Amino acid sequence: MVAPAMNVRMWTHAATQANLATLRERGVHFVGPNEGDMACGEFGPGRMAEPDEIADAVSDFFEDSAPLSGRRALVTSGPTHEPIDPVRYIANRSSGRQGHAIAAALARRGALTTLVSGPTHLPDPAGVQTIHVETARDMLAACESALPADIAVCAAAVADWRVASQANEKLKKNGSSVPTLEMAENPDILATLSATANTRPGLVIGFGAETENVIAHAKAKRERKGCDWILANDVSPETGTFGGADNTIHLLSAAGVENWPTMSKVDVANRLAERITKHLGAAE
Repeated sequence: MVAPAMNVRMWTHAATQANLATLRERGVHFVGPNEGDMACGEFGPGRMAEPDEIADAVSDFFEDSAPLSGRRALVTSGPTHEPIDPVRYIANRSSGRQGHAIAAALARRGALTTLVSGPTHLPDPAGVQTIHVETARDMLAACESALPADIAVCAAAVADWRVASQANEKLKKNGSSVPTLEMAENPDILATLSATANTRPGLVIGFGAETENVIAHAKAKRERKGCDWILANDVSPETGTFGGADNTIHLLSAAGVENWPTMSKVDVANRLAERITKHLGAAE
């Protein structure tokens, strides 16, 4: 998308920037605006990019936009909702922003991408086959049906536990006791995909959302789950990253730890897609 000519105040206005952020989250690429003198007599960001610059950007996009063509990608996103009774459920604060952004980034690079999403308020990413689920068991079944895949990125914040027996009717206060909920462990989607015989994706990536000892816990999780990479991030309340727009990632692999700077979840997704592309190219 070519940013039209406008003055500095129009470009920097909060409404304009909010709309731009929404478009970026949906995978729109921008050319310009540039900084310089404008017809209104002002100087700053707001000049339309030069025609040659626009033409070069379009050419580069179509040359470089499909390095994952022919690859199949599976991405999970969002929370899961585990019902207690017909009106209540166990969930978490995941917004799905990171998983949706990753699915969009892989699709833009040409991968045939399936997104298995728990309940979110996000639109389905363009160019992505999106399967909507509610529970961890539903998510696992949808993932298994999407195999085989070359790439699996488990970005969903799957509930570890569910109520063993969902009540058929709304639980009521009886004034004398609090109901006891017997819990059961949910399936481990990341570990299951990592151990899937014959159809294991060539590159399995998980997320390690931690509130303390981020690197140590992520290293242990990578070994325990059997995945290739773990993207570890600190989701303690003071970071504001769980459900927020930004993320600080540490990529753990057999080669060691890569510490990424804090960036938007869209930028994290693009960096991960680039990292995946390089890895798969080197493996050929």
